[in-house]
Parts: sequence; C-alpha cells; structure tokens
Amino acid sequence: MLVRNWMQTNPVTIAGDTLVSEAKRILFENNLHALAVVEEGRLRGLVTRAHCIRAGHFVMRTQSPNEFDFFVTRLKVKDIMVRNPATLQADDTMEHCLLKGRELGVAQFPVMEGGAVIGIISANEIFQLAAHFLGAWEKRSGVTIAPIQVGPGVLGRIVDVVEEAGAVLQAIYPIGREDHAAPGVHPVKRIIVRFHGPDTHAIVTALENAGFQVLEAVDATHRPRRAA
Repeated sequence: MLVRNWMQTNPVTIAGDTLVSEAKRILFENNLHALAVVEEGRLRGLVTRAHCIRAGHFVMRTQSPNEFDFFVTRLKVKDIMVRNPATLQADDTMEHCLLKGRELGVAQFPVMEGGAVIGIISANEIFQLAAHFLGAWEKRSGVTIAPIQVGPGVLGRIVDVVEEAGAVLQAIYPIGREDHAAPGVHPVKRIIVRFHGPDTHAIVTALENAGFQVLEAVDATHRPRRAA
C-alpha cells in the first residue's frame, strides 16, 4: 500500500504571511488537520490545528485586548509553523509512514513528488485505513484468537476451519512484533479474523474444537462479547 493511494490529494496550501486566524478558519471549515505552507512552489513549513488552537488559548488566558488584536490582525502562520517539516514521498509505503510517525511523534506529513507538495497524510487517513482493514464500513463478524506461534500452515488451517464452519472469510490479520521473537523461532501473534456468516457461535466452536483459544467474538448484528 502506497501513501499516494491514501493521502488527501489536491491539498489546500497557504503562504507564510497568512494570518493565523485565517489559517484556523480554513482548517476548521474544511475539516483539515494540517496545511502545508508553500511559497514559490517550495514547501516552507506546516501549520496544524494544534498550533492554531494553542495560539488562541494563549490569547484567551491573557484576556488582553491587545493580545486578541494581535492574534486576529497580525499573528502570521510563519510565526508558529513547523519549519522544514518531516515529509513523505508519494511512493513510500503506508508501513513506512506509520513507522516514521511513531519514531518522530508526528501525526501528519506533507507528501512530496518531484519536489512539490501533492498531498497531506494525517492521523485521519490512518484511521480510515484501519477502518477499511477492520471492515468498519460494512457489517463483518469476527473473532480474535489468543497469541500463538505463527509457523507454516497455521493461518491456512485457521482459514480452513472458519470456511468449513460456514463463514465467508473477508480478512485475517496476525497482530504482533516479529522482532520480539528469538532467532529461528516463529513469532507469537494474536490472530484477528473477519468474516461474513450467519452463526458466529458456530465459528467460535469450530475454532476451539480445532485447538485455538478464542479471546473474543463480534457478531455483526450484536454487541461484542467475550468468548466463554
């Protein structure tokens, strides 16, 4: 999965001399989390909702008419923006995006191609990605299997059990850190399984009869429940 396929395209950009009050208006009216600051075709900085809110809160705390006037009529984006922000390339993977965001503590990146800003990717797009994976926009049932060693054939066996029990498999996700496994040892991971099927209880029973411990089950038409 590449960043270009998940980013906000045709991003709204502003100049460094834009008033912070105007940047805040643009962010909130367009439900955006960040604006790239671009001048003469070059990325100069990044301003976020958090930057604008912090500036506004400072004015509210001081309750000074002069500070309020400065915020509204004089404070500019270039005064509060992040200069030389971390960026991603359009052909970077989403995995790289997540790792870089975690390493830097950054929730949004301008996306570059050929030296130009062609998109923005933020925590909102990451949320959308997670929602697509988990089938949040469609009614999928699912189970979470307790941590097991994921060696050859394990995932295939789970798939066979689920489908033989009458479900139509939609997705299977091993969740865990491979770098925590000892050299030569198969990693231990939880397994999340998403499917369409009329009887979630039958899937749970089939998996447990096959030797898998089910931690929880979610029926598409009912609330989540913890497996017995």
